[in-house]
Amino acid sequence: MSRFTFGSLLFAVAGSVPAHAVADDTRSTPAADAAPVVEAIEVVGRRQGGGYEAGQVDGTKSSLPLLELPQSVRVLSRQALDDLGAVRLDEVLDYVGGVSRQNNFGGLWDNIAIRGLAGNENTGMAMLLNGLAGNRGFNAPRDLADIERVEFLKGPVAALYGASEPGGTVNLVTKKPLWQRASSLEAYAGSWDAYRTALDTTGPLGERFAYRLNLAAEDKGSFRDHVHSERQVVAPAFTWLLTPDSSLEYSGQWLRHATPLDRGVQAIAGKLGQVPRTRFSGEPDDGDVTVQNQTHQLVLRHDLASGWQARAALSWRQTRLDGVSTEPSRVLDDGRTLWRQRRDRDYRSNDFALQAELQGKLELAGLQHEVLAGVDSYRFRLDQRMLRVNPSADAPYAIDLLDPVYGQTPPTPLPNTDTHEHQRGTALTLQDAVTLAPAWRLLLGARTETVEQSLHNRRTGTTTKQDPTETSPRAGLSWLPAPGWAVFANAGRSFRPNPGSDADGQAFEPEIGRAYELGTKWESADKRLGATLAVFDIAKRNVVYNNGSGNSAAAGEVSSRGVELDIAGQLGTNWRLTGSLAWYDTQVERDSTLEIGSRLLGVPRLNAGVLAVYEAQAPVGGRYGVGGGLTHVGERVGQAYTAAEADAGTEAFMLPSYTTAKLVAYWAATPSLRLSLDVDNLFDKTYYTSSYSRVWVTPGAPRNVTLGVQAKF
Repeated sequence: MSRFTFGSLLFAVAGSVPAHAVADDTRSTPAADAAPVVEAIEVVGRRQGGGYEAGQVDGTKSSLPLLELPQSVRVLSRQALDDLGAVRLDEVLDYVGGVSRQNNFGGLWDNIAIRGLAGNENTGMAMLLNGLAGNRGFNAPRDLADIERVEFLKGPVAALYGASEPGGTVNLVTKKPLWQRASSLEAYAGSWDAYRTALDTTGPLGERFAYRLNLAAEDKGSFRDHVHSERQVVAPAFTWLLTPDSSLEYSGQWLRHATPLDRGVQAIAGKLGQVPRTRFSGEPDDGDVTVQNQTHQLVLRHDLASGWQARAALSWRQTRLDGVSTEPSRVLDDGRTLWRQRRDRDYRSNDFALQAELQGKLELAGLQHEVLAGVDSYRFRLDQRMLRVNPSADAPYAIDLLDPVYGQTPPTPLPNTDTHEHQRGTALTLQDAVTLAPAWRLLLGARTETVEQSLHNRRTGTTTKQDPTETSPRAGLSWLPAPGWAVFANAGRSFRPNPGSDADGQAFEPEIGRAYELGTKWESADKRLGATLAVFDIAKRNVVYNNGSGNSAAAGEVSSRGVELDIAGQLGTNWRLTGSLAWYDTQVERDSTLEIGSRLLGVPRLNAGVLAVYEAQAPVGGRYGVGGGLTHVGERVGQAYTAAEADAGTEAFMLPSYTTAKLVAYWAATPSLRLSLDVDNLFDKTYYTSSYSRVWVTPGAPRNVTLGVQAKF
């Protein structure tokens, strides 16, 4: 569907929505009618005048304020997302301490590491959506059209969520229906013929039913030759008040993302820069690889006596990735001839999950407790079919990187992968947040989980199975020595089943991790500015990496140690600030393939980001805002470094460090009309964001400008 057709649909839908003023209070249910109105806020469209303070955090499953929680948590509010001009998750990562980019599969999904530790090398780390599993299977880059805030839960969270990384996880919280009508229509145009249209509308449909609908459509060119993408997002939600004590909530999303699989540029003799950052090494006639995601969540809540609440949730997700691609294999010694392989993929997954929880407060042994008890279960099926042909001297399927000629007759790929993976997981979760004394908080938790995992290879007829059971405990302690200050420490274990198999068809053992964290938090008296400083020490074993020969292998043990600083909030009347600084030391501790002591793939020693925005009344009327940001990412290992390479004297392939700047500005001519400007990579820096190997390197975009108009009605 083109941008014109889908954009016309958005305008048509917008025209059918009753026009009302933007909501002017924080009420989200009729029960709040008696609540005082504190201040005017905006509930749809890009915001101005809001704050970066975290407010509510769903992912901790505790009512403890963030200051008192013995854990490092960074929340990017909707105001922060709007100030950054972010429409995808990838666009906010530089401003969160301890987050680094990993292989993004040619731009077809998100893949990040938190505190230096990534998840599965293909599909990435486990993420959450409203506290439920959010990205099992193959998922397009996450769109933020229907996202209210992004919660980075650092440290081990396996005691709450099971399969996860010891460095932390990401919980995306969707926009909820509101009980006051408001609508926003936005349109953007940017460099390389990039266009986006979005609609956000919400309101009541009767006294007990409220809706929200987010739509978005993109038709986006690229600085990369022959690369173009389209995406459409439909995200409905509703809240139904069944009784005064019960509610049923639904949130869904249909997302279609289509683009050529683009493996980026290649390093020549280990050096970047000879191949232009615009150069596409695939075949334009291959067409798009398409990712289609469908997500449905239902949550039933019931308030019991004495402040207790029962909650039941159901989640169903389907994903599909299919298409043909021509991908780099290796660069010959002449420094310009690239041998290529051809792949035809059809990947599908189905994920069904149930969750039931009971949460409330009680007094026991003279202490105040907030107790959570939950059980959950999931069924996940993944089918992967791929046809593939590798190059050879007789059929190199080659291209000249410095003078490419496209349109070759492609070789016919043959069956390569045909597997069916089935996972069944069942878990029991317990958590207790204890007020030990006015200045002390204790958080205890544990989760016992059993996963039955089977992988059937249809080509060979073989099936591998495993059914590990693991208990993941966690303990944390906070001390509040003075108003606005906290000192905290925590420790925990993590557990994650490894999908797939090694070159011999054997299943990988699960990843097991442990993590320690020590830190301090500060919060201003008005709670509008806060900071967290933390140090951490993490180790995990059975980590799956590319072993340098194109196969997957499990590393013996890896570690990550470091320090992070996050700060966000309001400075005085006019300034907002968000920033981070992180330093880490990652390395392979024990392995039979990777070089002992080598750094982990894609993780810099230092990264930092800061964004400051100034707001005031405009001399010509209305309000204006102007700001800027800087991000720095240090040097990173660009391909896993093997012991064989070290013995041969081959240097590790490194991605160079980079620093980029951005400019943001807006003018709100009236309360219902706003113009925006976003300039990324202001000084047109050449840089590389991530890589998987010397021939799969993702270049960063040159300077690009986006103009937007946002209307509220």
